Amino acid sequence: MPDTDEIARNRRRVPRTPAADPNAEGGSGLKMLGRPVRVMAKARSWRWLRFAFGGATEEGAERSREPTRAPLPKALTRTLRGFEVPPSPYVTEDRSPKTNSSKAGTGWRAAYFRLRGQRMSAGGEPAWLLALVFGAVFLLSALPLIRLGWAGIKGLEGGEAVRVLFEAATFAALRNTLITAAGGMAISLFVGALFAFVVALTDIRGKLALSFAFMLPMMIPPQVTALAWVEMSGPSSPLLKTLGLAPPLGSPQPLYSLAGIALLLGVQHAPLVFLAVKAGLAAAPRDGVEAARLSGASPWRVFRDIVLPLSSPGLIAGAAIAFVSGIGNFGIPAILGIPASIETLPTLIFSRFASFGSSTFGEIAVLSTLIALISAAGLLLQQRALKGRDYRLIGLAGARAAFTLGRLRIAAEALLWSILALLLVAPLLALVASSLVPAYGVPLSFDTMSLNAYGEVLFRQSMTLTALKNSLFLASAAAVGLLAVTIPAGYLLVTRRGRLASLLAILIEIPYALPGIVLAVAFILAFAAPLPLIGVSLYGTIWIILAAYFSSFLAVSLKPVMSAFLQMDPSLEEAARLAGAGFLRRMRDVLLPLLAPAAGASVILVFLIAANELTVSALLWSAGTQTLGVAIFNLDDSGSSDLASALSVLVVVMVIGLMAALEFLAKYLPEGVLPWRN
Repeated sequence: MPDTDEIARNRRRVPRTPAADPNAEGGSGLKMLGRPVRVMAKARSWRWLRFAFGGATEEGAERSREPTRAPLPKALTRTLRGFEVPPSPYVTEDRSPKTNSSKAGTGWRAAYFRLRGQRMSAGGEPAWLLALVFGAVFLLSALPLIRLGWAGIKGLEGGEAVRVLFEAATFAALRNTLITAAGGMAISLFVGALFAFVVALTDIRGKLALSFAFMLPMMIPPQVTALAWVEMSGPSSPLLKTLGLAPPLGSPQPLYSLAGIALLLGVQHAPLVFLAVKAGLAAAPRDGVEAARLSGASPWRVFRDIVLPLSSPGLIAGAAIAFVSGIGNFGIPAILGIPASIETLPTLIFSRFASFGSSTFGEIAVLSTLIALISAAGLLLQQRALKGRDYRLIGLAGARAAFTLGRLRIAAEALLWSILALLLVAPLLALVASSLVPAYGVPLSFDTMSLNAYGEVLFRQSMTLTALKNSLFLASAAAVGLLAVTIPAGYLLVTRRGRLASLLAILIEIPYALPGIVLAVAFILAFAAPLPLIGVSLYGTIWIILAAYFSSFLAVSLKPVMSAFLQMDPSLEEAARLAGAGFLRRMRDVLLPLLAPAAGASVILVFLIAANELTVSALLWSAGTQTLGVAIFNLDDSGSSDLASALSVLVVVMVIGLMAALEFLAKYLPEGVLPWRN
C-alpha cells in the first residue's frame, strides 16, 4: 500500500485548521466525529460517489438538478474507495431504517421520509399531540361557550327571552352589579397598591409573611369571607357581644347594603391588584431610581415621576381584573344581598334558575351573555387605556428596597399589620367565636362555649359529609386529571410559536377570565341533552361539575407547568432525541422527573381553589352532588349559622394548611409558581 502510506505521511505534515462552525465541536462528546462526518457529508455531494452510500440516482433528473462540482482529489478518491460510512451519530426520530444494501433508491427513501414527515412536527413531537390537546381544549372551552352564544342568539330571535332585558328587575340588577363592582375595584386598587408599593419598594421586615397573609382572602371562598364579616359586625355578633362592643339590638346590619357588598368585593380581590402591581414593580429599572436619588430628587419626587408611571400597567391590569371578578362574584352578593333584597346579575340568574320554567334556559342565556359582554368591555377598556403607551424598560430590572424608611419603618410595618388584622384576623376570630356558641347572637363565654357544631358537621350531618366527600373527590380529580391536558399543552406552547400556539393559549384563558356563573350556564346548555352516540346525560350528575372544573381551572393548572417548561434547559431533551429516544420516552425519562415539583404545585393550587368553589357549582349541583361551598351557603340560608361557621372554619384551616405545604415545598418549585413569592 505505497499510495496509502504516502498519503498518511502527507496528512501528518498538513496543519489542522479549526472548524468554521462554532457549534460543530460543542461539548456534546462528539468532537472526534465532527471532522469525519463533515468529510463524508461533502463526499456525498458528488453524484458518482452516492452509490457507495446506498443512494442510487435517476440520471437525467439528477444531471439537470445538480450543479457542476469540482472533482475530488485522486489521493482522497483512492483513500475512500471501499470505505463504508458508519451510522450517523445525529440520530433523530425521522431516521431511516438500517440497510446495508446499495440498491435502495432515492425514490423509496424519499417516500419513506415524506411518510414520516406527515406524522412528526418540526419541533419533534408527534402530530397526534397537537390534535389531542386542541380537541381537549375545544371540548372544555370553545364548545360550551359556542352553545351559550347560540342559545343567546336564539333567545333574541324568538322574542320570548329578550323581554328579560327590559324588565325592571334586570335594570336594577345591572345597576347594582356595576355599582358594587366599581366600588370593589376602587377599594381593591387602594389596598392592593398600598401593600404592593410598600412591600416591593421599601426595606420593611417580614415581607414574605406579609405577602402570605395578604393572599389568604383570595384563597378563602367568598361566601366564607362574607359570613365571617357578618359574624364580626352587627348587633348580634358573638365576638362584639363578648367584648362589649356590640351595637344596641335593633340596629341594622351595615353589611346588608351595596356599600357592604362593595367593601367585601374589595377585600376579596385586593390580592389580585397586589400581584399585578408587584409584578410590574419587580421589572422596574433600579438604576433609574438610583440615578434620580443621586441627582437630589426627593423620595416623593422619585415615586411620582418614575415609579408611578412605570407601575401604571400593573395598576390598570389589576383594576380591570378586580372589576371583572366583581362582576361575576356570586358568594358575597348572595350572602349579603339576598337578605336585603339586593340582586346582582349573578344572583338574578340563580333566582331565575331556581324558579324553573319553560323559558328559563333562554333567559339565563341572555343574562349570562350580558355578564360576559360587561366583562369583555372591562377588559377592552384596559387595553384601550394601555394602547399607545410605550413601557419598554432599559436598565437593570428589579427595583428592590428603592426607599429606605429609617425611623418610619416601624410605623409602616405597624400600619400594614393593622390593616391585615382588621381585614383578616378579626373576621376569622368572629367566625371561630360564632362556631363555638349554640346560636347566633349568644355571647361567647366558658358557659356557652361548645364544640357541638363541629361534631354535628363532621359526624352527624349527612349533607355536610356528602358535601365534604364530593368536594374532595372533585378537587382531587380536577387537580390530577388536568395534568393530562396541561403537560402536553405546556410543551406545545413552549416549543411552538405562531397562530396555533396563540389560539391555544386564548382558548385556555377564556374560561378562567369569564365569570363562573356564565361558565356554569354554558355547561348546562351544552350538556343538558343526552350525549350523542351513547345517549347519556351529564346534567344532574357530579360529572358535569367535574367537567366545568376542568374548564374553569385549566389556566390555573397550566401556570406552574409553563413556568417549569420555560426554565428547563432545552438541551436536555435534545440530547435524548439525539440518542434516539421517542417522544413518550423523552417525556417519561427526561421531562416528567423535572416537571414533578411544578406538577405537585399545580395539583395543590387547583385542589385549593376547587375544594372551596361555589360560583360554578351553585347552578350545577343537585341532590347528592352538593359541594362544600354549596353546603355553607345552604346552612347559612337556613339559619344554621353555627354549623355554617364551623364548616367555614374547617375550610379556612384546610386552606392555610395547603398554603403552608406549598410554602414548605417552595425551594423545590420553579420561580413564579407561588403567587405570594412572585
